[in-house]
Amino acid sequence: MTLLALEGVTAFYGPAQALFGVDLSVGEGEVVALMGRNGMGKTTTVRAICRLIPARGGLIFDGHDLTALASHRAARLGIGLVPEGRRCFRDLTVTENLTAAARAGPWDRGRVEALFPPLADRRRQRAASLSGGEQQMLAIGRALMTNPRLLILDEATEGLAPLVRAQIWDAIARLRAESGMAILLIDKSVKEIAAIADRATLLERGRSVWSGAMTDLTPELTDRYIGV
Repeated sequence: MTLLALEGVTAFYGPAQALFGVDLSVGEGEVVALMGRNGMGKTTTVRAICRLIPARGGLIFDGHDLTALASHRAARLGIGLVPEGRRCFRDLTVTENLTAAARAGPWDRGRVEALFPPLADRRRQRAASLSGGEQQMLAIGRALMTNPRLLILDEATEGLAPLVRAQIWDAIARLRAESGMAILLIDKSVKEIAAIADRATLLERGRSVWSGAMTDLTPELTDRYIGV
């Protein structure tokens, strides 16, 4: 069953058009990668889904027309966002960050700490005092505390040390295996994504240019649309 569906989505920043026709779908329990070079519209697509910018076209989540909803109402439908740049509440503790986002469901603080043990050791620390990797764990944990049906991870491993990147990818793999949650991944790490995602959609200049199974993502496509 399709959970999220975008058909011909367009979006603008003021008078400047950023998306020119994005088609994308994520099924229940499916992991889909949204990929492309920097500046091709990946984060703008995420912002359109989460109702952070106006968008037109088909934008449906669980049968609801997202274009008619405010961002907080879209979130309440079950869309959990881990934004690019983490954006933790810097002056709040780890525990306060997690509880501020909490909604009823299977994901609670104990389960988040089991997924990311470093957070349990730093419960009373302010988010500003955490390392970049720990802040990223906190950002993911905070999104999980909303008990989403769809988790969106926007560049969740960008700028992190290799060891921390591996920990984040391991956690995402566990989420896929153990939770059955639908996940939309925005990243350029083809090797790591190939081990987790079912399908991928590639963007080029604000348009969807290819969609298919990860097994069909050829080196030629990777070089053309993802490589530097």
